[in-house]
Amino acid sequence: MAVDKEQIPSRKVRADAERNRDLLLATAKTAFARKGSGASMDEIARAAGLGAGTLYRHFPNRDALIEAVYLNETRQLSDAANQLVERHPPVDALREWMRLFVDYIATKRVMADALGSLAGGTSALYATTTALITTALSLLIDRAVASGDIHLDLDPLDLLRALSGVANTGAGPQSDQSAKRLVDVLIAGLRAAGPDR
Repeated sequence: MAVDKEQIPSRKVRADAERNRDLLLATAKTAFARKGSGASMDEIARAAGLGAGTLYRHFPNRDALIEAVYLNETRQLSDAANQLVERHPPVDALREWMRLFVDYIATKRVMADALGSLAGGTSALYATTTALITTALSLLIDRAVASGDIHLDLDPLDLLRALSGVANTGAGPQSDQSAKRLVDVLIAGLRAAGPDR
């Protein structure tokens, strides 16, 4: 079977484009963490080692880039639930995901200034990301409840609110480590809870 030579370059271009997009997202995340809304688009393109045209092809404006960075972080957290389900027993998968959520909140904290600069506000973005996170958490909770490892007589959103409180105990590496230790307290409470206890 003959290979269509026109298809080979287009696949490579698509792979390069995806790589460039990922690089821009990672670079922008770092820039927004350091400079908040003061990070310029040109600065981000330069730091990524790419031209401004490449940046604007992927993200037509600053708001699109900020939203994409945040949504990318949320999707990674959401996708982690499926990966953890494949590799860990139910309660361990839930615990590990909750620890990743602490890191996610740390990223959200450092991007707060950039997120606050969005012209259209964050309501629609937060609605999308909350749905992704809730779906991931529900998968992990349902699995842990089905195994009998935990008992949950409340809405998964309530657990998410408690987890958010734990993750927002402060800023910096020590606070994040403390929050990760508090995840174990939440897990212990879920193990002890239940109608017959």
